[in-house]
Amino acid sequence: MHIGKRYSPIEFIKWTRGDTYWMLLLSAIPTSLYAIGLTFLVLPWQPIAIMGTAVAFIVGFKNNASYNRMWEARQIYGAIVNDSRSFAYTLRDALNQNNTETIRRIFYRHFAWLTALRFQLRETRVWENMLLKRNKEFQEAHYQIPERMSTLDLELKRYLSEQELVYILSKKNRATQLSAKQSEELANLRRSGSLNDFQWTQLQEALIRLTEGQGKAERIKNFPYPRNFASIATYLLLIFVVLAPFGLLREFENLGSGTFLNGYTIWFNIPFSAVVTWALHTLDTVGEASVNPFEGSANDVPISQISRMIEIDMREMLDETFLLSCSVRKCLRLQRRAFTTSLYNSAEEKPSLTFLTPITRSHQSTLTAHNPRHFLLSLTMCASKSI
Repeated sequence: MHIGKRYSPIEFIKWTRGDTYWMLLLSAIPTSLYAIGLTFLVLPWQPIAIMGTAVAFIVGFKNNASYNRMWEARQIYGAIVNDSRSFAYTLRDALNQNNTETIRRIFYRHFAWLTALRFQLRETRVWENMLLKRNKEFQEAHYQIPERMSTLDLELKRYLSEQELVYILSKKNRATQLSAKQSEELANLRRSGSLNDFQWTQLQEALIRLTEGQGKAERIKNFPYPRNFASIATYLLLIFVVLAPFGLLREFENLGSGTFLNGYTIWFNIPFSAVVTWALHTLDTVGEASVNPFEGSANDVPISQISRMIEIDMREMLDETFLLSCSVRKCLRLQRRAFTTSLYNSAEEKPSLTFLTPITRSHQSTLTAHNPRHFLLSLTMCASKSI
């Protein structure tokens, strides 16, 4: 997710350049025809202005709904963060030191659940926008989506036994089945006496809250912004974009009456009509770019970064020492662009994204050669700059 001050003007112009060309063309055609004598093309500007007002209201409503969907998605993942942490330390403290391997297995299964969930939320839907040319170009030039760079089975191998991996991959909703396996193991621990009834109830309630978070995220993923609202906004906007240049022809022709610009001001219709129509169209495009908060755009909820953050927190509860597989040197070379959803270095150098790996002696020597503050910064960037 982009958390800098703003997109740069160049980025924004490049992202909307295709639409800008169309706006200029749609403004140039009626202006040129009027200039060669087809003056009957003039339309009164008053009804077009009324339509523009209606379009502005509809686009504003759509943008508000898009923001609400994105904010709800962020709240859902915020709850998953809190519930994951509480589940982890409750489990760790409920089981004594003799159950270290059991704690580790349940923790790693939770990492697998986070992984399966984010892969499910990255699946493509027909109403999503990441396949549009403008979004694909921006993504390919600026960041990578981890779920597009790997496969679920390779990621789950890091956390599950071979037998459990085969079982989970045979299911349709892998995240749900992983939660079911967690519940099954907790029930076995209760029957064996490792957990008392109160501890089991607390852990089971945490699992239920995590399942509720998964369901809420799936609801947003699988239920698009209503197509009737999206369609009427698109059609009315298209009508306004086409008619606006016709309604401004006479206004710009009269602008130069009695001055040395008489006869020339009609050509001002091209840039000014293009600006007016571009503004409303771009507002609609911005809303459309935010309406699907899990598809992988630069404005989405950073579910990959959040999943990594949860994993780091839980590994620390196990007193594990870890390091992201990208080197410290590469991390320090990452551009200082504020995309917490992406590895946002140059288009020529896009280091691979992998999950946490144990620290080795060679890594330790690398760390001591750097300022600890710089290392922490680089580690944070590696952990967070992925979608």
